[in-house]
Amino acid sequence: MKRQIVLDIETTGINKLGVHYYGHRIIEIGAVEIINRRITGKNFHVYLNPERFIDQEAFKIHGISNNFLKDKPTFAQVADKLITFISQSELVIHHAPFDIGFIDYEFKLLNRSMISKTFVQVTDTLLLARKIFPGKRNSLDALCNRYHIKNIHRTKHGALLDAKILAEIYLIMTGGQTSINFNLTQESNIEQKYKGKNIYFPLSHEDKLKVIYANNKELSEHRNILDRIEKQNSKCLWKL
Repeated sequence: MKRQIVLDIETTGINKLGVHYYGHRIIEIGAVEIINRRITGKNFHVYLNPERFIDQEAFKIHGISNNFLKDKPTFAQVADKLITFISQSELVIHHAPFDIGFIDYEFKLLNRSMISKTFVQVTDTLLLARKIFPGKRNSLDALCNRYHIKNIHRTKHGALLDAKILAEIYLIMTGGQTSINFNLTQESNIEQKYKGKNIYFPLSHEDKLKVIYANNKELSEHRNILDRIEKQNSKCLWKL
């Protein structure tokens, strides 16, 4: 069983050049569980009291206020729960050095060791996206547009919402399919029941697929495009 945790954080500052070294803190953690390339629906989500003020620039991005966080737990109070959730998993993070740096800083404030011993490895989806789309914008919004993932509800950054979006993006980028709240036990039972058997499910009359053929205008336009391809490349593999 391969377990992955897609993780995202929000912070009191927005400088991505190691802002945690200047005393900024984590104010929200969101994490989504993936098992065997399926989103299970099991999440970890918490807002945190950073014990300091939030920069105005950061507030404009995530909309989380100091007043909202004043009765929330501190990182120290949720540290063990976080470790338990991500233990023995591969972390999937967009711009991993930023998030890992902040989490590392929070643990150092508690005089505790870095959490790297609790997870197997870290996959940085920003680096992965840059390899797939070199020279292009690879923010979450840009990747949503590229992969046709609806994110109109994302008016502000949010750790859990961004983690859910990133989970979908990651599975698509790495060639998989998403399935939310899938019953893994049920899937295993079905596989065992039909293992080694050839199962055929014929389509009913209502289920038969409708075939839509190209009209004469569409066929003519298609031939014109193939002609242009042939002129540019001397041979067109799709031309009959």
